[in-house]
Amino acid sequence: MAVMGCVVNGPGEAKDADVGIACGKGKGAIFRKGEVVGTVSGDNLLEALMAEINSLDRRGLE
Repeated sequence: MAVMGCVVNGPGEAKDADVGIACGKGKGAIFRKGEVVGTVSGDNLLEALMAEINSLDRRGLE
């Protein structure tokens, strides 16, 4: 799990994390293994991150 403060560099800096979030002004990017898999508005960040974590739990860690 990675939580980064920069949408531009966050996914690359946390590329070894199974799942993470990088937040910017009013929105954030959800990423998996350093690849952005979606962007969400600030109001939906927690829900989107939890959905991604639950998805990993169902699939198992790769």
